[in-house]
Amino acid sequence: MPNYDVHVLSGVITYPLAVLVAFLLKVYAGVPFEMSSTAMVVGYGLYVLGADLPDMDHPNALIHRGTKPIVAVLLGSAVYMWAKGEIHLSQPWMSQTAAWGIGAVGAVVGWYGFTAVMPHHRGVVHSLLFAAIYGFLAFLLGPYGLHMSTGEGLFLGFVAFSGYTLHLILDRSVKLI
Repeated sequence: MPNYDVHVLSGVITYPLAVLVAFLLKVYAGVPFEMSSTAMVVGYGLYVLGADLPDMDHPNALIHRGTKPIVAVLLGSAVYMWAKGEIHLSQPWMSQTAAWGIGAVGAVVGWYGFTAVMPHHRGVVHSLLFAAIYGFLAFLLGPYGLHMSTGEGLFLGFVAFSGYTLHLILDRSVKLI
């Protein structure tokens, strides 16, 4: 099966084909893509990320190892934000330190929990269902996260789905679920 370099470089190289398909769908099928320079640059990142993202379910994959600390830090920070409003010790520095201690425990739970909840390699994460979920999240990122138009969001969703699907094709493992 292809490795990290093959997946990522395949995404880097084939993005122009995804842009071409999007243009063809816009012109000949009337799909309301808005392909601004900003949408195409963000789309490039989402496409290339998608080209390796299905390997998130493999504990030795770079994408898994890179995502795991981000999840741990986000969970630990969220636990800290909750704890700082709940802990009231005699000194503010004591309250902050205790809240961060509880946050750190949350981060450790996130660290081990991330791998524990991940399905087996080439399971459901290696499916068109997850490609569609990734595409939908990318679509939402456009209008709701980056304040882009709906048409730009549609383009982001399309290229994210396409990049993810590229990975499945390279693995010769295209399945619905």
